[in-house]
Amino acid sequence: MSGEDALSPDAVTVADGPDLVDTVITGATVLTSTTRPAPGYPQLPRDDTAARGTATFLADHAIGIRDGVIAWVRPSAAVEPAVLAQATVVDARGQVAIPGLMNGHTHSPMTMFRGSAEDVPTSEWFNKHIWPMEVNLTDRDVMLGAQLAVGEMLLAGVTNFADHYFATDRIAEVVEAAGSRAMLASTFFSSQGAEGIERSAQFAERWNGAAGGRITTAMGPHATYTVNDADLATTAEHARRLGVRTHIHAAESLGQTESSLEKHGKTPVQVLHDTGILETGAIIAHGAGIVESDLEWLVPFADRVAVASCPKVYMKHAHTTTPVRLLHDAGITVGLGTDGPASHNTLDVLESLRMMSLKQKDALLDATWLTSAHALDLATRQSAATFGLGDSLGALRPGYQADIVLIDTQKPHLQPMHDLAAALVLSVKSSDVTTVFVAGRMLVEHGRLLTIDTQSAAEELTRRIPELTDRSRGSIQEYAP
Repeated sequence: MSGEDALSPDAVTVADGPDLVDTVITGATVLTSTTRPAPGYPQLPRDDTAARGTATFLADHAIGIRDGVIAWVRPSAAVEPAVLAQATVVDARGQVAIPGLMNGHTHSPMTMFRGSAEDVPTSEWFNKHIWPMEVNLTDRDVMLGAQLAVGEMLLAGVTNFADHYFATDRIAEVVEAAGSRAMLASTFFSSQGAEGIERSAQFAERWNGAAGGRITTAMGPHATYTVNDADLATTAEHARRLGVRTHIHAAESLGQTESSLEKHGKTPVQVLHDTGILETGAIIAHGAGIVESDLEWLVPFADRVAVASCPKVYMKHAHTTTPVRLLHDAGITVGLGTDGPASHNTLDVLESLRMMSLKQKDALLDATWLTSAHALDLATRQSAATFGLGDSLGALRPGYQADIVLIDTQKPHLQPMHDLAAALVLSVKSSDVTTVFVAGRMLVEHGRLLTIDTQSAAEELTRRIPELTDRSRGSIQEYAP
């Protein structure tokens, strides 16, 4: 919807919940919710705005937070002085409040390898750079990398991330201390034997629901080409027993899909189906190699399977991109991700959002595809569904968790404001984020981190560069999809 329509004073106000609250954000333009466009929407009449997806903004509204949950959203003028007197008040005039952003696929501690393997093909990136360097990792390196990553994400308005890495206990400890959210998966390869699967399952059981529910977990098989079918079937058994999803790389490119068909007679997505991974629920990282025949396997599990798209990485490594239109029309959830900072260079979901919007238009040569409202739905409601948390995150409505990001809309590159949805997708910068709440707790204030020290982590990792980048000690795995 246009900025003019979205900011209409006649917009419906959500005013449920008790008056007495801990915190009131007042004077904001609030993105309360988004809706998913209808299948095939570029072919629908231009005036059918509802079918093309919506983003609902309420001008000059207040958000009341009680015990980490949104209690109400109402006009600022309707908030009683007595309510303001007993609450912490945050003046958000000139700012837009959006749901906390979610990074649906990353390897966050790889901040330590940012910029270390550039301008090379994918196979060389893995076999000559990343996997030989990861041999050098210590638990402390992972902790420091995670501290730097969580700080970077919070400053960019990213309140929740789906991580897939090693020494995952250290990442969980960082998340717990920082006050952020994460879905964490302990990565394993079949080359590690049964130990890798057991370690992943034990981690998932140990940390699921920790940090007051801010940490959830998933099983973490690396990929369909590094974990065999028997181990994937065992993974599905663990996921079913623990009630968690599986986070896995699959169909990362059309080349991988073609290789899988040649070697096994089935696509990577069919492998996930046949081994039970889809049935127990999954985040499929990338999915750029998903083909139309894969819908046969995906559609029956559309309520528990999502694809996390990381568009910058596909452009950087010269791959095709996630077929978002194909997935959208089939009813499959698509969330936004960055991949690790060794490949994406940043953990900036706003950057991914912009690139997805533009790359989708470019790939299909269709300027009407992936409207700004649709892109915001992918970044909020659908990203929350990717984590299996669509009933508590992804919207600013009563009863939802108070994961809230304030963005300064008065910056020169955002003015004058014709269309707020378009500005959030195509113009906003992560540096425009001023304030971040997770579960009602302020973690970023006036662009300053309150709970985590990134400077000391960066300094120590910098001293570790010679040791970390030694490529002479073997490799953790061979990339041969």
